[in-house]
Amino acid sequence: MVFLPDGAAFKLSAATVPPFLSSAHYSAHHRVARGLKGPHHIYECRRTNIMGSLVQDASPFLFPCTIEYSLICAAILYVMWKNISRYAVASGPLTGIGGVAGVGGRHGGKAGLPGPHAAYKKSPHLYSVDCAGAHKGLFVGILVLVLTIISLILFFVLISRPEFVNLAVMEVNICELTLYTMTTIATLVGMLQVRQLKYDGGRNLELDNILLVGAQTGMFIYSTFTIIGGHFTIEKNTVLVLITALASLVQTTCQTMFVLDASRRSCVTPEQIRRKPGRELVTFLLVTNLAMWAINTLEKSRAESHPIQLHFYGLWAWTIITHVSMPLAIFYRFHSTVCLCEIWKRAYKMKPTYM
Repeated sequence: MVFLPDGAAFKLSAATVPPFLSSAHYSAHHRVARGLKGPHHIYECRRTNIMGSLVQDASPFLFPCTIEYSLICAAILYVMWKNISRYAVASGPLTGIGGVAGVGGRHGGKAGLPGPHAAYKKSPHLYSVDCAGAHKGLFVGILVLVLTIISLILFFVLISRPEFVNLAVMEVNICELTLYTMTTIATLVGMLQVRQLKYDGGRNLELDNILLVGAQTGMFIYSTFTIIGGHFTIEKNTVLVLITALASLVQTTCQTMFVLDASRRSCVTPEQIRRKPGRELVTFLLVTNLAMWAINTLEKSRAESHPIQLHFYGLWAWTIITHVSMPLAIFYRFHSTVCLCEIWKRAYKMKPTYM
């Protein structure tokens, strides 16, 4: 019964009830009592699990960091364990007979006290960056890095469409094969050029060597399983995958030998300082390793991006292979970049005698 302002009244039937007075309208605006203890539902008031989806999407990229952190900690602890209870033998102008500083030393005063020239032995912590002899390698490396990023974008666009999966695999393998070929040639030429520098076998680089060689096992594992899968499923479209894996194996081997050798070399003459042999190639390898790090992180770490290996090994086997080898391979590229940066900074600089 509805009463009008003039006192008249009439009865509404079900057919004449407007939508805004219906029961559905009231149920749509039904209030749910909430408190600190609930009830809470995921879809109430358009609630979404943002952090959960964010963690799930980022987990493939964050997972390798845990293995890399464990590898670094293991290498550091090994070096610490090896250096425990080791006597430090003093040497240099501050030592006397038998290598003990103090009595009998040429510059020593009282026993155990440093000589007057000890203050000049401390590094003033002045850092300078000399980019001479690195411009061509830098520009070519940046060009390769940009082309690699474009190739990765095309790969992700094509791999999302089932009809272009084979084209996406071929495109990214051509990019990788070109990159491995260029860096292998640059590494071999760099080996010949840095041989002109003086080799210092006494430089302590044990931690870097352990990390570099240990991370290289990931590249070996991944390339070996890729070669096996490509060999036993050899077809017209799998030959390129096999060749790319072989090129990756050769490139990592040559680059590791180059880094281990060049990290112990340095300039000793003004002529070497002026010419800086091999610095262009070191700069090029530094930037291209960033490009290969991007490929390993964004493309190779995804098991579904390799349909040939996935078909041969199966989902679980190839996922396990990828999760074991790819974190080490990613760390290998990252650590190679760091080592090449150290070579670029230290090998072509002569420090004064007082430093």
